[in-house]
Amino acid sequence: MSVRFQDESFPILKDYLNYQQTIRQKSPKTVDEYFLDLRTFFRFMKLHRGIVSDDTPFDKILINDIDAEFLNSVTLADSFEFMNFLLRERGNNASSRARKCSSLKGFFKYIYKKKHIISSNPVEELEIPKKKKALPKYLTLEQSIELLNAVDGDNKERDYAILTLFLNCGLRVSEMSGLNYTDIRNDNTIRVLGKGNKERVIYLNSACINAINDYMRVRPVDGVKDKKALFISRNHRRISVKTIQAMVYKYLEKIGLSAQGYSCHKLRHTAATLMYQHGDVDVRVLKEVLGHENLGTTEIYTHLSSEQLKNAADSNPLANVSKRD
Repeated sequence: MSVRFQDESFPILKDYLNYQQTIRQKSPKTVDEYFLDLRTFFRFMKLHRGIVSDDTPFDKILINDIDAEFLNSVTLADSFEFMNFLLRERGNNASSRARKCSSLKGFFKYIYKKKHIISSNPVEELEIPKKKKALPKYLTLEQSIELLNAVDGDNKERDYAILTLFLNCGLRVSEMSGLNYTDIRNDNTIRVLGKGNKERVIYLNSACINAINDYMRVRPVDGVKDKKALFISRNHRRISVKTIQAMVYKYLEKIGLSAQGYSCHKLRHTAATLMYQHGDVDVRVLKEVLGHENLGTTEIYTHLSSEQLKNAADSNPLANVSKRD
C-alpha cells in the first residue's frame, strides 16, 4: 500500500482505507485508487466551498484537516457538482466517473453505517454513471494456435508454458507472475491466488500439463532467488508482470497483432471465449475458472455468439436494400 495516504489524508479516511485492506482484503492497488478518488473529492469540496482560493493549484490542496463536522455538511447536491466537475473540468470518461462515484458511495456508507460519524448518508441516492458495455477483444482459435507456434528462443519452454496457461486457464497476468511450482498438485490442479487474496483451484488439461513438464525440465535451479517461483526470469528471479507483458507483446507482434489492441488481458478474454464458444462451458463454471466475484462480469461472454451472428447478418450486401415503391 502506498504510504502517501498516511501523510496526506485525515484520520477517518485512514481508518476507512485500512479497513478496506485488512478486513475487506482489497489489494494495495485498489486501496490506493480509493484514496486518490476520495482525495480528489475532498480537494474539490474545499475549492467548491471557498475554503481555499480559486487560484490554488488543485494538486496542492491539503485534506488532512477534514473532520466529522465537515463530513456531516456534505450534501447530495455536492456530489452532483463533483460529478459535473469530473466531466467538464477533468475530462473524466464514464468509466472513471463511475469508479469515483463507487469510491464515494463506499466511503460514506462506511462512516454512516459502521462508524456512525454522520447522521445520514448524503450520497445514497447518487447514481453511478452508466458505462458503455464493449465486447471483450480476443484471439480466434486459429490466431491462438499461431501465437503458440510463434514461440522460439532461449526461453521457449518457459514462454510456451506461460502462453498455454493464459490461453487455457484465463489467468490474470499478476496471477501468472505469482504462481509457485508448489501450487501444482498431484491431481493435475493448480492453486491460484487471485484479486483480494482469494484462492481458487483450476484444473490443468493435457496441454498445460505437458507444457509445464517440458518447462520444469529446463527451469533454472542454481542461484534462483525465489526458490518456489514457477516461472523464472533471466536474472534468476520470479518473473515480473512487466517481463510477462513484454514477452506476450513480442509474440503478438511476431504474428502481426501487436498494433490491434491485444495484450495479456486479451489472452484471458480469449481463454474465456474459447471455453464458452467451443467447449459448451456453463457461464457459472466459467465464473469460477476466471475468479470473477460477480456473475454479471462473466455473462458478457454469453453475448459474443449472438453479437457475431448479428454482425454477419448486417454485413450481408443485401442488408440495406429496401423494396422499391
